[in-house]
Amino acid sequence: MEKIIEKYKGKGFKLTPQRLAILKYLEGNTSHPTAEDIYRAIRKAHPTVSFATVYNTIEALSKRGELMEITIDTLRKHFDPNPTPHHHTMCTVCKKLGDVFVDYSEAIRLPSYIADWFQVTGNHIDFYGVCADCAKRSEKKEEKPCLRQ
Repeated sequence: MEKIIEKYKGKGFKLTPQRLAILKYLEGNTSHPTAEDIYRAIRKAHPTVSFATVYNTIEALSKRGELMEITIDTLRKHFDPNPTPHHHTMCTVCKKLGDVFVDYSEAIRLPSYIADWFQVTGNHIDFYGVCADCAKRSEKKEEKPCLRQ
């Protein structure tokens, strides 16, 4: 917790007990939680925390570059406490998100008719597919003999 306090101390970011709980939850979290996920987790230890507090904290962290909003899931906003440039995967079955730390900037070139008037300063690629756990579950279902004939 002291590492978190030191990180935000003197940056004009008020460190209330609720905000510290949010920051602790996000520290090293690779699950790409939604605001609702964060709220449910924090509320266990801080039953009086409001969703507005969670959302306002997320907004403040995003504006400071400490938290990245992920738009891979069209139904829900997810957040990544690792703001370094990277890409994401999403399982289309269970909706689990993952990180991809590969630089594709050299592999992807814009067509010249776009590159002539547009200078690329970054990119973000979303990969959709089926995770290993969902693939295994699907295989097990297929292994069972069909009872209908």
